[in-house]
Amino acid sequence: MKLGAAALCVVAALPLAAQTSMIKLDSTTKLIPVNARLVWETHRGRRSLTFAPLPGQEFANDVEMWAVIAGSDFQDGTIELDLAGVRRQGYSDDNVSGFKGFVGVSFRVRADTSERFYLRPHNARLPEQIFRNRSTQYEATPDYPWDRLRRENPGAYESYVDLEPDAWTHIKIEVSGKTARMFVNGASQPALVVSDLKHGVSRGAIALWSRISAQAHFANLKVTPKQL
Repeated sequence: MKLGAAALCVVAALPLAAQTSMIKLDSTTKLIPVNARLVWETHRGRRSLTFAPLPGQEFANDVEMWAVIAGSDFQDGTIELDLAGVRRQGYSDDNVSGFKGFVGVSFRVRADTSERFYLRPHNARLPEQIFRNRSTQYEATPDYPWDRLRRENPGAYESYVDLEPDAWTHIKIEVSGKTARMFVNGASQPALVVSDLKHGVSRGAIALWSRISAQAHFANLKVTPKQL
C-alpha cells in the first residue's frame, strides 16, 4: 500500500543521519496521518492516540490507516508500545470475510516499503484453531502481504498468542539485521520470530498502523535504537 503522494514526499525527506536515543509518544509528538484522523482520548484509563476514519470512509473495507512518526529513523533496536484493538462498529463479525480489528506497527518505512507486525485480537479466542493460529502476523509491503506469505509459507509468518479484544496489550519488537522478534505482554519468549525480513537490512521511519475496520488505540510508545 502506497502512503500517498504527500506523505510519501515527507517520509522520503526524513533525515537518515541523526538517530535519537529514544522516541516517545504523547500529544507533542509530530505525526503524519495517512487515511486517518488522529484523536487524543482516554481509553481504559490511559491517555492514548486513537485512529478515526476520514469523512466518507466510515464503512470502507480495504483501507490502511497510518500515523508516521516524523523524523524517525530506525534500523536496529527495540520498539515497545501498548495497543488496543476491537472491531469497529458496523463491520462483519464472521471469521472469513473482511479485515477485522487489526492493529500494529510498521518499521523501516521508506517510500512505499515497510516491515510490519500486527495483532488480530478477535482471532485469539475463537473456537476454531486455524483462526487462533492467526492471532499475530508479519507482512512486508508492497510485495509480501499477509496472503502471499500464508499461501507460499503456511504458518511461518503468523502464530497464536492469547489476546483480548479492546484490552491493552503490550508488545515489544526486537529488530537486528534481517531478524525481528515480537514479544507480547512481557513474555520471556517471542510469540513470533521472523528471520528473513523481506526488505533485508534497511532503515526508515516508524509508523503506528491499523486496518480501518479496527477501533485502534496506541499508548506508551518507546523506541530505542541499538547503540553502535
